[in-house]
Amino acid sequence: MNINEKFMKEALKEAKKAYQKLEVPVGAVIVKDGKIIAKAHNQKETKLDTTKHAEILAIQKASKKLNSWRLIDCDMYVTLEPCSMCAGAIVNARIRKVYIGASDEKTGAVGSVLNLLTDYKFNHTVLFEKGILNKECKELLQDFFKNLRKTKVKEKEVQKNGKSKTK
Repeated sequence: MNINEKFMKEALKEAKKAYQKLEVPVGAVIVKDGKIIAKAHNQKETKLDTTKHAEILAIQKASKKLNSWRLIDCDMYVTLEPCSMCAGAIVNARIRKVYIGASDEKTGAVGSVLNLLTDYKFNHTVLFEKGILNKECKELLQDFFKNLRKTKVKEKEVQKNGKSKTK
């Protein structure tokens, strides 16, 4: 296992924590000098806050740890391609490189829908690499949404059956 896979496995552990909380299973870790300085997972549903994405939370934790908003010489490993909000935060935090597990064809802002890291002239350029443990990251997301759809179908059946019994 190479170093990128090692850190992506840590991000996957975070994603699995999100899954257990019925959050979209996305995890992120931030690494500086070969050591993890921050870990986070999605908490939008738990915290009822649309900004509580794994990347944003990891950036906040790393900034606190380094006592700086500038995360120079830091790399991020994230299981799903960042959205536009997170890609913007990554640029603003001055992260050096982002390693991405699975692509996000619906809202991805690092090459799938648009690329905020390269297509615009910001004051900082972030390098990126996609496909780190892609299969594992993608399967976790697919399993989550498959189970979520099953749950919603069951809930609708219960509601339908419950309504018909009360008539």
